[in-house]
Amino acid sequence: MSLPLDVLSVNSMLELRHRPRRLRRTSTIRDLVRETRLSPKDFIMPLFVVEGHNVKNEIGSMQGQYHFSVDRLNEVTDSLLDVGVQHVILFGIPDEKDSEGRVSLDSDGIIQRAARHLREQYAELFITTDVCLCEYTNHGHCGLLDGHSVNNDETLLILQEQAVSHARAGADMVAPSGMMDGVVAALRVALDEAELVETAIMSYSAKYASAYYGPFRDAAQSAPAFGDRRGYQMDPANRREALREVLDDVHEGADIVMVKPALAYLDIIREVRDSVNLPVACYSVSGEYTMIKLAAQAGLIDGDAIMLESLTAMKRAGADIIITYFAEDASRLLSRKA
Repeated sequence: MSLPLDVLSVNSMLELRHRPRRLRRTSTIRDLVRETRLSPKDFIMPLFVVEGHNVKNEIGSMQGQYHFSVDRLNEVTDSLLDVGVQHVILFGIPDEKDSEGRVSLDSDGIIQRAARHLREQYAELFITTDVCLCEYTNHGHCGLLDGHSVNNDETLLILQEQAVSHARAGADMVAPSGMMDGVVAALRVALDEAELVETAIMSYSAKYASAYYGPFRDAAQSAPAFGDRRGYQMDPANRREALREVLDDVHEGADIVMVKPALAYLDIIREVRDSVNLPVACYSVSGEYTMIKLAAQAGLIDGDAIMLESLTAMKRAGADIIITYFAEDASRLLSRKA
């Protein structure tokens, strides 16, 4: 006859029925129960396009990222498609700028030529274009100026022309990044009236006035000549305001909403994911990329591991889509792990 268990032994047995470590014991079981999965199909790769011929110049502030002329875009596009990345977003850097950024409307402008070239070469590639004025104005602000202030409503008119021009050149989706009030509604009207109803809009709905943008502004040659963009980009301290911005864009007809930056704003990504039924994108910005690259180069971190952990955090927070300079590197690593 066995002796009865004392109370402590019974309680211990009950506690040990639950051993989460059972599902962590091997990589095979960890893969089976993984809650969040990254895929190359989650990523959009930013590409910087410049004037000229046979140009592929590394961007000094963004190790491993390049300025490409239109004729060299095939090289990077082929590499992306080889690892399963089918989405790019184009940023154009013209040779000449003016106070109103009207070079951005030229049907033979840098983005228009890039979009047309890629559309003709790659039927399977989904092309998004940045719709903004900061790369095209000599003052570096995202809109037309009244003195030192951006005129929101006048800016909408030129952005409408820019978006239609991009769509006619072959863009599948336009992405207004300047945080102008009413921009989604304005672009939707312009695209529909131009019979471009299939062109989608991915709005930079909650774009913060972040210090993480420094390397991008070097790459896009778009730093403001005076002041800053805090008058139209969001205060990093605000959370509720982000949801208001997102819901406004949903009401105006956005197809995808976005949070930018990503890594320091995971709470905002989750808030947006829980509040809307549209696809949610996040932009893992240049500062996030460069910090990981430089720390890895210095031997301080495992760059590949931090890259995947950071991207996983964005996906876990609720992002369906991640715009990232790591798109090719991460996809290549994921393919090895598959």
